[in-house]
Amino acid sequence: MENKLTDFEIPSDLLDEIQNNIQDIIQSFDIPDANKTEVIKKINFMYTKTRQLSVTDALTKLYNRRHFESEFEKEFKRAKRYKNDLSIAIIDIDFFKKVNDTYGHLCGDYILKETAYLMAQNFRQTDTLFRYGGEEFVVLLTETSANNAPVPLERLRKKIENHKYIYDNHELKITVSIGVSSNIEFEICDKMLEDADKALYKAKNEGRNRVKSAEQ
Repeated sequence: MENKLTDFEIPSDLLDEIQNNIQDIIQSFDIPDANKTEVIKKINFMYTKTRQLSVTDALTKLYNRRHFESEFEKEFKRAKRYKNDLSIAIIDIDFFKKVNDTYGHLCGDYILKETAYLMAQNFRQTDTLFRYGGEEFVVLLTETSANNAPVPLERLRKKIENHKYIYDNHELKITVSIGVSSNIEFEICDKMLEDADKALYKAKNEGRNRVKSAEQ
């Protein structure tokens, strides 16, 4: 199961402020400059590691929900400003609760980690992956239109459907339902996320294991 103690709750902007203040304090110390430099290097290393933990989901090693909320807003505003394409997809593991109830939460954790790995192998480096919560993931597809977004999403759907999930000598059949929105005509990014969520529910209502947009 997830270790909640490793899920940092310090906002990244606060970490930035703390790090800058510490550097200023060290510069005021009455010690040789070489010592100051060495201390600052160590602090920068610890800061980088801590900051990464603050935006990373402990179980899957994907970005966490907090980081998604800040990054999505940035990408949404950038797409609106420069009239770029942007798509967002919500990926939900089908019947995940049944897996947990049947095989236990450790098996559920294995499914989450394995699915996150498959996602990381499937998308471009310019796309950003997040664990949104529970068995839900989100992917931001930059420079991706409504016509092009279904291509990598359908590829991922098939990859997961055909993948051999094996836990405790049991081979499990795992599928995902995916809802996608490419509509940046909304005034705020939350509406675009809501649009993708509606598409996800449509995918589930139509039988799961499929990619849907709200317009379909």
